[in-house]
Amino acid sequence: MTAALATSWSTTLRYACAADDFWCAVEERCPGRLPEREAAVFLAALGRLASGGDDPAGRAALLAVLGHAYRRHRLLPHQAAVEAALTATVARHAPGTPELAAAWAVAARRASAAVTSAVARAGGGPAWWPAEVIDHDRPADGVAILTVRPWRRLPFRPGQAVPVCTGRWPGRWRWYSPANAPRPDGTVELHVRAVGAVSRALVHAVRPGDPLWFGPPYDVGLGLDPALRADLLLVAGGTGLAPLRSLVEQVAAAPAGRRVTLVVGARDFADLYDAISLDKLQCAHDWLTLVPAFSHDPLAGAGERGDALTVALDHYRPGQEVHLCGPPPMLAGSRLRLLAAGVPADRIHLSTGPVP
Repeated sequence: MTAALATSWSTTLRYACAADDFWCAVEERCPGRLPEREAAVFLAALGRLASGGDDPAGRAALLAVLGHAYRRHRLLPHQAAVEAALTATVARHAPGTPELAAAWAVAARRASAAVTSAVARAGGGPAWWPAEVIDHDRPADGVAILTVRPWRRLPFRPGQAVPVCTGRWPGRWRWYSPANAPRPDGTVELHVRAVGAVSRALVHAVRPGDPLWFGPPYDVGLGLDPALRADLLLVAGGTGLAPLRSLVEQVAAAPAGRRVTLVVGARDFADLYDAISLDKLQCAHDWLTLVPAFSHDPLAGAGERGDALTVALDHYRPGQEVHLCGPPPMLAGSRLRLLAAGVPADRIHLSTGPVP
């Protein structure tokens, strides 16, 4: 039945008027709660949650935005009305058997139950920030750097992760970390590798002028403790560079005498996608040391050969705070390796997935 739910939901999304029908149904049952301009994004997220099929990270992103949406629009007491509006919208645009209708009713109730828990953990503020892609660069094969301008300032901190949705995949939210500290112009830089449908769309299909939506920022264990002034050892693998580069920019914006060593892991020199920006940062700040680590480059220098963590351990000095971000194979076992190298447990900061 899960496949049938996904198929009927995909059919529903093909109708441009589905969001209007959903909003009218909600407005009839609980008027003045859900703004009409929010209906399309809200419906796409709720239907995606109910129809299932997401991995844990995608589900967490959906719950993050929906938890905030329910709280902001005070929808929790009206869950039955929202469920009825969802099932009525699907029944109108993707009619099926009585068994499918019953399955949708159950799926809507389960989605409501999940959102109830998310509301309890949601903070204040908007559920999402509409934004526009203003620049799209392809610095390496399968990697894109997007510069995005939210319509209103996104209140994120360096090291956090943000749910992102593209109109090319309505209702699919995925986590990305801004690669910059907050800027005066409010723009956000995203580093994306083409892994998964949303990421592939952001790399290969999205262009300047396209809309995106940002969800509420969440801590993922990488932020700097404002009470500490210890030197930093930052270890990045692939596009895990993004949140660590934002930490470098944070230190640059408020110098506190700390030194920073940034180890950037890549397969080879061609895979080092952000080399120009990194070189500019190093040239501008004498407290920053940039160390490349190449796992599959026979031309790499002796101090640059190996995976990022192996190279980073050669640069570890007692007293440093160690922040590490990269793909799951890189993170697996990294805490044990750092502990074995003498890094105190309270000075190890690994990226963890948000679980709203």
